[in-house]
This record gives sequence, C-alpha cells and structure tokens, in this order.
Amino acid sequence: MTTDNVTPTRALKAVILAAGQQSITEDRVPIVLQTLGDRKIADYVIQNALRLVAPDDLYIVVSAPPDEAQRCLWGVDAACPYHYVVQDEQHGTGHAVLQLAPLLENFDGDLLILYADTPLFRLNSIRGLLNRHRLKQAHLTLLSAVVDRPLPYGRIIRDAAGRIMDIIEETDASPEVRDIRELNVGAYVTQARALFPALEKLPPSPVDGEYRLTDCAHRLIHAGMRVESYQIYDQDEVQGINNRADLDAATFILQKRLYRPRRTEEQNLIAFGTGGWRAVIGEGFTLHNVRRLSQALANEITRRSEEKRGVLIGYDRRFLSDRAAEAAAEVFAGNNIAVTLLSEDAPTPLITYATAAVNAAYGLAFTASHNPPEWNGLKVFRSDGSLPLDDETHQIEAEANALRFEDVVKIDLDLALEAGIVKRRDFTNAYVDAVEALIDLDAIREAGLKVIVDPMYGVGQLTMGIILTEARCRVTFINERHDPLFGGRSPAPNLDALRMLVTHVRNEGYDLGLATDGDADRIAIVDEQGEYVTVNDILLLLYWYLRAVRGERGGVVRNLATTHLLDRLAAHFGESCYEVPVGFKHITASMVEHNALLGGESSGGLTIRGHILGKDGIFAAALVVEMLACTRKKISELLQQVYAITGRLYAEEDGIQATPEMRIVIPRRIKALAQEHTRAPIRLGDYPVVRISELDGTKFLLANDNWALLRFSGTEPLLRLFAEADSPEKAKELIESLKALVSA
Repeated sequence: MTTDNVTPTRALKAVILAAGQQSITEDRVPIVLQTLGDRKIADYVIQNALRLVAPDDLYIVVSAPPDEAQRCLWGVDAACPYHYVVQDEQHGTGHAVLQLAPLLENFDGDLLILYADTPLFRLNSIRGLLNRHRLKQAHLTLLSAVVDRPLPYGRIIRDAAGRIMDIIEETDASPEVRDIRELNVGAYVTQARALFPALEKLPPSPVDGEYRLTDCAHRLIHAGMRVESYQIYDQDEVQGINNRADLDAATFILQKRLYRPRRTEEQNLIAFGTGGWRAVIGEGFTLHNVRRLSQALANEITRRSEEKRGVLIGYDRRFLSDRAAEAAAEVFAGNNIAVTLLSEDAPTPLITYATAAVNAAYGLAFTASHNPPEWNGLKVFRSDGSLPLDDETHQIEAEANALRFEDVVKIDLDLALEAGIVKRRDFTNAYVDAVEALIDLDAIREAGLKVIVDPMYGVGQLTMGIILTEARCRVTFINERHDPLFGGRSPAPNLDALRMLVTHVRNEGYDLGLATDGDADRIAIVDEQGEYVTVNDILLLLYWYLRAVRGERGGVVRNLATTHLLDRLAAHFGESCYEVPVGFKHITASMVEHNALLGGESSGGLTIRGHILGKDGIFAAALVVEMLACTRKKISELLQQVYAITGRLYAEEDGIQATPEMRIVIPRRIKALAQEHTRAPIRLGDYPVVRISELDGTKFLLANDNWALLRFSGTEPLLRLFAEADSPEKAKELIESLKALVSA
C-alpha cells in the first residue's frame, strides 16, 4: 500500500451538549444530572468522550456559569480539566455548538458532537462513527439506526443510490416520512472548518425558531459536501432520556447489559488471578504476552542475581502450551538465565515438585487447569513450589504490561540447547517416588482393588498409571488420549463431565472411580455404587483418615467456599480449622504458619503436610486408594462413619456469567447491605444473618454453620454463588436469595 492510499488521522476534539434545563424531579435538577444506575446520566457520555480525547480537548456546553456547572455536575469546587462553555440562552443544538466557534477559531480538525441526554451509546459505536468519517473523508458523518418502533428522532432521507439527501425532524415530518425507520440518533463527527461557517449562516427553523444541527447537515448536503452515516444495530443504544419513562427504560437497558453474557475480550494485558494468569487463546493468551511475562520474570531474577538457579518450565496438553514453554525458554536463555525445560507434557503437581527439587528461582507451568479448551495460561511458582502472593504477582504483571516488543531479549531455542543454557529433563520417576514415599503401597497391594481412572484427556495418566500399577491395582483408563479440545468440554471433574465414569463403575463393579482435571492438580471420585462424591466429602474423609487411622496430629485449612463440616470434625479431634480466601496460595501459606495436617478447597485441590506446597490430584487419588485398602471399607460406609461424628450439611453451587460492569456495581450494592447490617440485622431470604464476612467476596453466616457466599472468580468471567445448609432445599433457597440480591 502506498502512502497515497492511507487516510491521514485528523486532530479530534469533542463537545457534549448539556445545556438543557428540563427536569423530572421536584428539586428541578436537570435530566442529565439525574442518576442512572450508579452514575449521573451525563457521566456515561463524558466517560465515552474521554476514551477518545484528552480532558483538555473536551468541551461541555452548559447553561450555568462554569463554576456553578462544576459544582452541579461533580459536586466539587476544584478546578475541572474540561472546558465549560456557557450557552446563556437556549436557541437549539446548532446555536449551542456555535458557542465553541471563538475557542476553536484556528482548529483544523474534527469535532465529535454528543448529547448529554443520550447516554447508552457503546464506545465501539462512537469509534465506528469516527473511523467511517475518516475513511470516507467526509465533511460530516452522523450516527444512524434502523428501528422497529416509532421514536421522536429525525428521519434520514436517501436517494436511489443510498446517498443521504436530507434529515427531517419529527415535528416537520409528513405521515409518509414518519414511516421511515432509519433515524438520525444524535451523534456527529464533522470537520470544524466546514461546520462553523455553515452554523453562522444557519437560519432559524420556521417551526420553533431554533437553530438545529440537522438543518446544518441539510445545508452541507446542498452545498455539495460529503455527508455520511455509520449505522448501529443495537436499538437499545438510541434510547434518549427526556422523561421518567425514558429513565426507567434506560435503567432496564443497563440491567440487561449488566447481566448479558458476552465473549471475553482481552486488552492485550496480563492479569493474574487466584490460579495464575489465564486468558483466551488469540485474545490475551498470545506468544507475545508469554514473552513479555517471561521477560518481566527474567528481569526480577537478574535483579536478585539468581541467574544460575535458573527456571524450570513445564507444560500440559493444551493448544500452544508446548510452544509457549519453548518461547519462554528462549527469553530466559536470552537473559543468561539457565533453563530446565521438561521433555514432555506433565502434570502441574510434578512441575511444582520439580521446581522445589532443583530450587529454581521460578517454576513455570503453562496450563489453564480446568478452564475450557479455548483458554490457556501460566502458573508461576516460587522456589519452594508455592504460588506467589498478590503483591508479588501485581508487581510482575505491571512490569510485563509495560514492556514493548523491542524490550524482550531472546535467542533461538536450538542455539540455547546447543550452548547448554537450556537443558531438557524428565522428572517423572522422581515425582512418582516422592508420592509413593507418602503412600502405604504394601497395604494397597494386599487389598487387590479394582480402580477406573478418567484423566479427562489431560496429563494425569502416565504418573497415575505408574503409581496404581506399582500398587498392584487392577486399573483401567478412559479418555486418556491426547486431545487439546478435551472431548469438546471443559476438563473440570464435575458430575456432568463424569457420566461415562459413573456408568463404568456401576456396570463393571469397580471399587472406585477416580478423575483428575486437565493439569491433574484436582481430584474427583465416584464410589463403589457409582455415586459422585463431592470434594467437600473427600476432604472430610481424608482428614478423618489421616487423624483417626494414621494417627497424625494437626489442624486443617480450608478456603471460605469449603464445607464447615471440617470445622466440626477438627473440633471433634481437639484441633483447629483455619479459613482463608480462595486461592491455594492462601491454603499453603496457612498450612505452613499453623503446621496444619491437611489443606483443601471444595473445587478439588488438596495437599498434606510434608508434600508439595501446591494442590496435587495424583497424590490425593493415591491417598484415597490407600484409605480404602487400610480401612477395608467402601467409600459409602466411611462417609456414614464420618457423618456420625459431624452431622450433615448440604452444599449448593451456581454461577452467573460476569460482565466487567458487574464487578463494579455488585460490590457497591453488597457494601451498602453490609452497612445496613451494622445498624439492624438483615435476612437472606427467610433466614436471619448472624454475621457478614468480607474476607473474600461476601459471606453471609447464618445459624448452625449455615452460610452463603458470593464472589467473583479469579480465573473465569463468573460470579460464583455458594451455600451450605441443613437441607438440600434450604441450600437451594439460599442460592436463589443470592441471585435475587445481585439482580435487584
């Protein structure tokens, strides 16, 4: 493409028309200053404008003197970065824009014109308007929409070739024109040097004497200038606010947007959640971002002079995991940092173990764990195998996001391998030995158990197969082949995903069904009757087994979304149960602090004292097999034995697709509710709330260890809802109460 074909980018300024004094309240506050959702109506328009222009390039036309306007719009007296332009007398939209002429006398760029009472335009719609205006090299481009209902907007008249001939206002339109459904919906971008001369010559409307922007567009068309349009397709965007009914309609539209699931879009930024960095492949998860993140980690290693300790890099079976591991190795090698690169795909717990075994400065596991197949990501481990805490990850992600392409230093992998700065290595045998050292293999060999395993197309088969085979189990695997699509579903070992495993156990007489997630750090089990056993119950069984049968001492650590029956069981043994936020890094930190025996979470991760500082589905599966062998009892029998100690609580879990707006609005709503609780007790549905915890999300504690929790996921775009209660029915009621709370 030659430079002759490239459309030059013109300077841009924006003006928001906010001089109307119409009110819908007794206090006479103008409509644009009324509250819509959690902000003033005008704030939505200003926010869009500031995504496109600098504050110094934004002009707001108001009817009050600037100081008063600032106080009215913002509630502050401090100097405001925007320009306030006063329209002393209201003579229409064209007259309002004309007030800028003295300020923009020498401006030779484009002017974006928005209305303060039309707050629902999406930012992408305004960007589309600007882009089309630039590409068409138009003198004026307007925003249009084809609607299926009558609205009081100007109708766009086109000729046979589709060119805009005129814009006729609702008040001037004949019945035939009013039948036209393509509307001028109230946003323009125009060349300033074409606009202001036309405005100065604009005659008043014969209908109401006002000077209208639409009449200016008519004059530009008849002067032979180019007038274009950009069409939007979401009819909700055109909702203006002129009365109470309009405000109610706009509020409903905001609610729809707030809870409308949509495809996750990344902004090329790296953000760590509770389980590392995860993103959609091709959106946020790109090899460029892998290299930037690796460079940030390499910078930290260099600052600490730990180059010789190096890094250990592993990966799972997801699409691009192996390529990402190699790309990372090239960056570390380019920074003179030794790399141990695993020779084949491996479980995350093996990578955690190997990181600690070689005392690497960092361990890297390229995986998105149980997320859907279109996701990938990276878990970063410290030298002891634990996950870094929030302050560390915030520092890493901030440095990575600040790096440019040219800031990354790397060398080709073949050169790095030849030079020996990158070495391939296998830790399978060492990891298996470490697991088997904690398991009573002799007891398992004597039991002769028949076990079936579903690794969910992930990386758990090899190590699990070695351990169970050496323990002389009769073991069968299903879904063991390499499939980066994981059979077309998320590799999360929940009941819906394990129907085939359940069927095999029931029909073929297995003593136990085991499953691990995609990177094998989580576990699920199916008992001898083919019944899915919740992870809450697995944690209960294993803590009971370690404490009552093995005779080991120590408390238990759980996250706040995990069963309170662990508290009851710990109390029965005279031990303590410690509650921490979601994220296994918090569990291992608390285990170290309190020398706890077991740590786990209801989502499927657990470890024990003396093993790795991370969750391990392979070790957990081996420990469950040992429990059956040593007790000579079935899972269902053991559960009844534990329930006789703890009593019963029933858990329920659900999730709502979370939009970015929900992450702002819902915490504000919950915070207000918590403040209300400090003044007078509140209820969740029919049940009194005893206490509210804000350790992580919001947890409502009720009587008799009943509770309900809502928190945003740190790894997926979900608002998670949890409840535990005396009966399944009550747990479901609490979930429904949470849904009603967030959608109110």
